Amino acid sequence: MVASPELLEQRAKQLGFPIRLRDEPTCRDGELWVDPVAMPGASVAGVLEPANADYVLATLARAADLAETGEVSALVTGPVQKSIINDAGHAFTGHTEFFRDRCGCDDVVMLLVARDLRVALATTHLPLRAVPDALTAELLERRLRILCDDLTRWFGIAAPRVLVAGLNPHAGEGGHLGCEELTVIQPVCERLRGEGLAIEGPLPADTLFLPRVLATADAALAMFHDQGLPVLKHAGFGEAVNVTLGLPYLRTSVDHGTALDLAGTGRADPGSFAAALKLAEQVSLRART
Repeated sequence: MVASPELLEQRAKQLGFPIRLRDEPTCRDGELWVDPVAMPGASVAGVLEPANADYVLATLARAADLAETGEVSALVTGPVQKSIINDAGHAFTGHTEFFRDRCGCDDVVMLLVARDLRVALATTHLPLRAVPDALTAELLERRLRILCDDLTRWFGIAAPRVLVAGLNPHAGEGGHLGCEELTVIQPVCERLRGEGLAIEGPLPADTLFLPRVLATADAALAMFHDQGLPVLKHAGFGEAVNVTLGLPYLRTSVDHGTALDLAGTGRADPGSFAAALKLAEQVSLRART
């Protein structure tokens, strides 16, 4: 774990958890390896402190370095409070973009996994009015390629089948409810199908997510954040995992925010974090074989 040892010991004592920290990766049951990062300011559970924003970014940078050099086989991250990092003067939109920029990747894709359901996003944290302009043919093709490549690389799916949602109601209804399907999404899908990729779409999002339709595919690509994530979270909130595709290493995370009202109470549900750890372990082991 990349963190402040003092902070971990303080929280463990507050919650009554026994904890034994080690400074090397070889650990026994009940022990935790910590790669230390100093935290400059005091920390009170559930209280935001801008003075510690640099500490948060330093832990992410150190973790990314460990993954890039192969010292760890995957990254598993918890939630961060983006607003406090922004308030401290840093342009920070989230883990996904941070790791993308840190490793110099051209692009990344957010994939959410809940058991057998996989939903990726063509666009992520944008206001709805900005989505149509952001949804270019270049972006869509790039993200579909990343999705297909990493379904093979990380999940071992030799020829992944992907369902692509339309942007507009009824997938634009032949241009009567919007033209993005005709001008952007359909041409990209046809071009990639011509290369042999198993891509179907654009499909109306209200029927794409029916269980019998999803059963025919390995993943779905939603056009914007709240088109895909409500379905995913309904299916597996508290067990879902956020996976960043397109990085040179595997990164998984929780499917929820910081829940400041539960911090330090011992009542927070660790289910999604446990699922993120389990998926990272399973994928890492598969990648080694």
